[in-house]
Amino acid sequence: MFERYIETAIDIMAPPERVWAILTDFAAYPSWNPYIVSAYGKPAAGAWLEVHIQRRGRRTMMFRPTVLVADVNRELRWRGRLLIPGMFNGEHFFRIEDRSGTVHFVHGQAFSGLLVGLIRGPLSATRAGFEAMNTALKERAERSGA
Repeated sequence: MFERYIETAIDIMAPPERVWAILTDFAAYPSWNPYIVSAYGKPAAGAWLEVHIQRRGRRTMMFRPTVLVADVNRELRWRGRLLIPGMFNGEHFFRIEDRSGTVHFVHGQAFSGLLVGLIRGPLSATRAGFEAMNTALKERAERSGA
């Protein structure tokens, strides 16, 4: 079984409640999120989501992950897979770490499965997408508090 891991982070000058509210307002994603361009469903453990991602230079990809963790103001985590279990699985996570009035936002994904060893280039595009989303989230959270 192959595994790969991506983790990005950014500091946001906003309270955890504001960051969580923006992160879980899926209906607003098309207006600000350059990576997850739309999402449908509830941010609740056990719920199914429909998520559409847009990586630079590629067509939009849709998948239906299951929410694993929805710890209000702290963590949102889901797991999706392509094809059949064990071929290409991804556990996507967002952690909101409270730093007394600011947030250290951690955004990442753990990839596992037989096909992971064959994939190299798309992971750099995925990292760029995460970073673009982080920056957009920071701008939205800091602007909405002004």
